[in-house]
Amino acid sequence: MTLRLTLYQRFLTANLLLLVLLVGSILLVIDQRESSAAFEESRTRGILIAQNIANLNLEPLFFYDLEAIKKNIEERIDESLLYVVYYDRFNAPLVSSDLVKKHDDIFCCSRLMPDATPQSFAFASRTLKQDGRPVRLLEVEIPIFARGSATRWGSIKVGLSLEDMHARIRRTRLVLILIGLAGLLFGAAGAALLARRISGPIKDLAKGTIRISRGDFSRRLVLRSQDEVGQLAASFNAMSEQLQQTQREKEETNRKLIQAEKLASIGRIAATIAHEIRNPLTSVKLNIQKLAQIEGLGEMEREHLTLSQEGINQIEKFIKGFLNYTRVAELRLNRFSVEQILEESLKMLRPAFEHKQVTVDQRYQPGLPEILVDGDKLRDVFTNVLRNALEAVEEGGRVRVTLSHLTGQDQDCLRIRVEDNGPGIPQELGETIFEPFFTTKPTGVGLGLANARKILEQHQGTIRVEKTDRTGTALDIELPIKGGT
Repeated sequence: MTLRLTLYQRFLTANLLLLVLLVGSILLVIDQRESSAAFEESRTRGILIAQNIANLNLEPLFFYDLEAIKKNIEERIDESLLYVVYYDRFNAPLVSSDLVKKHDDIFCCSRLMPDATPQSFAFASRTLKQDGRPVRLLEVEIPIFARGSATRWGSIKVGLSLEDMHARIRRTRLVLILIGLAGLLFGAAGAALLARRISGPIKDLAKGTIRISRGDFSRRLVLRSQDEVGQLAASFNAMSEQLQQTQREKEETNRKLIQAEKLASIGRIAATIAHEIRNPLTSVKLNIQKLAQIEGLGEMEREHLTLSQEGINQIEKFIKGFLNYTRVAELRLNRFSVEQILEESLKMLRPAFEHKQVTVDQRYQPGLPEILVDGDKLRDVFTNVLRNALEAVEEGGRVRVTLSHLTGQDQDCLRIRVEDNGPGIPQELGETIFEPFFTTKPTGVGLGLANARKILEQHQGTIRVEKTDRTGTALDIELPIKGGT
């Protein structure tokens, strides 16, 4: 079974191995250097001790006073000095410390050649048992020359204990091990943080990729840095944004396609209605008009005829709106001031606003450019929206009309917001109100806002319901500065 490690685990494992190798190599080099320095220090100290003892016993050696030499070398001038052996110029042993008597191999043999010079030193490592335990020591032998004489008088060999040196090396190694462990601990913590910093965004990227593969393009990554990982996250966010935009455009295209198919179907129905209903309805209308002209009709008969005429007018109005909705009329574009078109629509509805005592708050941004639109159709749109706002508010209500210029990234349009303080539209009906034949009014046919959306889409504009901080409804209309088809 193959062990599968995550990117975080692999990165952390590789960094820990690298840290162990690095710290181990550093500690090994330091240990070797410390050991070499300590051993070199012991050799130098051994030479100095041997020279000091040789200088102290130079005169007894000149007179061959072995008793004086014996007495002098029994006095330990250094704690690490274990024994001293004197040899004559022919390398024959003369006198030694008492410890040497138990070890003939130490006493018998000099390590210097007969032609040794003042700089000829001999070194050897050996182990002796002292008090039942092994003691590691360093032997140092130097030649003895009198000042101004080229003749070697003899040599002196000293044995120095290396236990203190090894104890110091052990302490140094312990300190190095502790330092190494601390370095590994901090290094492991740093490696874990670094591994998480690198693998975390990649893990988020993998999750985001899975969500995108399932059709969810809303996933965004948090940009934690400006390095390559941050650039990868930024590229992912840009890709998600582009895919989401493409999805919105696709949905909008599908909606328009479905709408076009609906219009085509409704158009066929409208043609049938116009043929099957309108002609007979005209005959009925003419007959009612003739009956209404007859003298001597009673008040009740005339009232019934008037109601019939109003019903026929309502049917004709419905058929006319139905046909207008299904008919794709060609726009007659020209340069118009949107402010002027709004004012004309408000002027038409002014008596109705005053009758209902509704306040109209107008806020127009000055210096707005003229845009290429069909003035008559756009006036119908504004009239429909303003009439809906008027009908939505209670007596004494308020309607606010705002006109502004929106500029920004990929945006250059005029926005017309019509906001009322009526009961508002439920959020789930935000798009439904633009569907044909949808209405919440008892006398409406549900084609006003549907026609408004169709006209605005011909102008490459949009209309939508916006959320407000207050009660009521806000409809936003956006028209591109360079628009029209």
